[in-house]
Amino acid sequence: MLTYRKAGIKDVFLLISLYNSAFYEDYIHYGKCPGYGKSKEEMETSISTFSKYIIIYRSRPVGVISFKNQGDGSYYLGCLCVIPPYQKKGIGTEAFQYMLSLCPDWKRITLFTPVDKKENLNFYTQKCGFAKGNIRMDQEIEVVEFYMNR
Repeated sequence: MLTYRKAGIKDVFLLISLYNSAFYEDYIHYGKCPGYGKSKEEMETSISTFSKYIIIYRSRPVGVISFKNQGDGSYYLGCLCVIPPYQKKGIGTEAFQYMLSLCPDWKRITLFTPVDKKENLNFYTQKCGFAKGNIRMDQEIEVVEFYMNR
């Protein structure tokens, strides 16, 4: 049911729209969110730094998975977002599996998410198999590192 399309510069405004929709609640809750409110220039820089794939459900863009190859089998999952009407339908789990298929050499995957965001904690540990790592402050928000080793 899902398909994926590698995002390019021509997708800047679509990506901004998907990120803003997916991260709006975080922005309201925390007063800031690195995925919300990106400028055109910020998104262009992000596209040049991270591999981004648009998640498409029945021909409609519904989310994004974005990751960076850090070398030697290490990957950083910068963003996995699904817009609210399509959340809790298994789309994020399937998108993560798709990322793994794109990174057959992976040895370690890491990501950060707010410590108090229980739905993320459950998703990454129970649905994706990540373990919790260190906790640190990021722009006045307490975040936890998740990691997965193979």
